[in-house]
Amino acid sequence: MSGTLYLVATPIGNLEDITLRAIRILREVEVIAAEDTRRTAHLLAHFGIETRMVSLHQHNIRTRVPQLTARLLGGESIAVVSDAGTPVMSDPGLELVQAAVAAGIRVDSIPGAHAGLTAVVLSGFPTERVTILGFPPSRGIDREEWVADVVLLPETVVLFESPHRISSLISCMIERSVIRPILVARELTKVHQTLYRGKPEDVLPMLGAPKGEFTVVLGPLEAPESTLGDVSPGQARVEFGYLTKDGGLGRRQAIVALAIRHGLRPREVYSLLESSKN
Repeated sequence: MSGTLYLVATPIGNLEDITLRAIRILREVEVIAAEDTRRTAHLLAHFGIETRMVSLHQHNIRTRVPQLTARLLGGESIAVVSDAGTPVMSDPGLELVQAAVAAGIRVDSIPGAHAGLTAVVLSGFPTERVTILGFPPSRGIDREEWVADVVLLPETVVLFESPHRISSLISCMIERSVIRPILVARELTKVHQTLYRGKPEDVLPMLGAPKGEFTVVLGPLEAPESTLGDVSPGQARVEFGYLTKDGGLGRRQAIVALAIRHGLRPREVYSLLESSKN
């Protein structure tokens, strides 16, 4: 009989945020697969947990997954932990989960802290639809295109950024005339937790010399009342063509941009473009 693969959420800052169940599982499993064994060692020492660890990170994932899968099939139970928060969510572990599922191994999630959800509930933004993303690309055109796509998403959006790139991220939003409200959360649950609220241009000067870990929440786009009758299919087609050919936007970006410009819903813009074909 195979063992169980446990995905164990650990604190994102304050060590008191770990659950009793998580502590028990970390004690009971045969091995803990940790993103950084040095960081996890501090957590285990704090709670007197002596379970042996192995590393599991992006640089050894190809060799480590077969090894851990074999141990699971041999009857051992394994806990996966990231440096902080919930494994797999913007952290290593997905490939091991996929391998375990494919092999018929039991997988269980031990819930707990997650920086994205913590920031969302602090933001005060609507939570009917929330998209949680990872880190933006670090540089170049990939980063610019990523930001361009993200700021046009209509729902509440969560992303993460490093301290030495957070200012450039907010500056990029300002350059794209992003007017939606944002929350920038620094060092969540820690002693120096700080929340910066406002529009991007309000938040940027608040950051100073950024230190710590940052979680960014964009409030949803505020769509005004529909003015569908004020835009003809032909006009929509012309503007769409300008945005895609001259403006360099992708199809989805252009549709959302037109929706914002004219106070329409994206599906209404799509209907206009389809009508213009006739």
